Amino acid sequence: MNVFDSIRRQLTPIHPEGYVFIVAFAVASLILHWVWDPLGWIGALLTLWCAYFFRDPVRVTPVDENIVVSPADGIVCSVGSYSPPPELGLGDAPMSRVSIFMSVFDCHVNRIPVNGRITRVAYKPGLFINADLDKASEDNERNGLVIETPRGQYGVVQIAGLIARRIVCFVKEGDSLVTGDRVGLIRFGSRVDVYMPEGATPAVALGSKCVAGETIIAEYATGDRTRAFKSG
Repeated sequence: MNVFDSIRRQLTPIHPEGYVFIVAFAVASLILHWVWDPLGWIGALLTLWCAYFFRDPVRVTPVDENIVVSPADGIVCSVGSYSPPPELGLGDAPMSRVSIFMSVFDCHVNRIPVNGRITRVAYKPGLFINADLDKASEDNERNGLVIETPRGQYGVVQIAGLIARRIVCFVKEGDSLVTGDRVGLIRFGSRVDVYMPEGATPAVALGSKCVAGETIIAEYATGDRTRAFKSG
């Protein structure tokens, strides 16, 4: 391995969705620098933050059919039983739900929490209230995924927040994915809700820190605790 390969392996990749924003921030910084030097330095810092925001690091995902991993980086802001959004078609009965709030400093690439096939992609326009509030699950703009698995159907809902104005979905109906695969991205602060079928026991609490594709947020009772890992 040469020195350039070594450096490249240490740098976190940037997701292609971020390129246009990083370029725009950089151009704005140059203009601000021409107007007044201090403004240019502020713009340069914001450009670095933008590149940091759109980072897409490799994650090491546990491979185990008896667990549910976090779809997002961030802090758990809700754990309990809630009725899923009607557009998912999962019925009105409450399901176990874990919600993860992403600040503007968290990685915003979202990942699928379980192995399965995407049977529905449902976008719903809405408001842009603070994603940390419980009512954001009902009122905010969102994009929902239904995942068909041997244990039943899961719902993953990307929710826009106070600053976020764009939900990007990478998958379509009919796609078969494995745990940890990338499914989407939300720009500039948001939240992801995971609805789980009967039998899933939450393994996190309010305030728990989650890492997308790595943190176990729920599990099913089993006598076998051995699991493998994959990176991606």
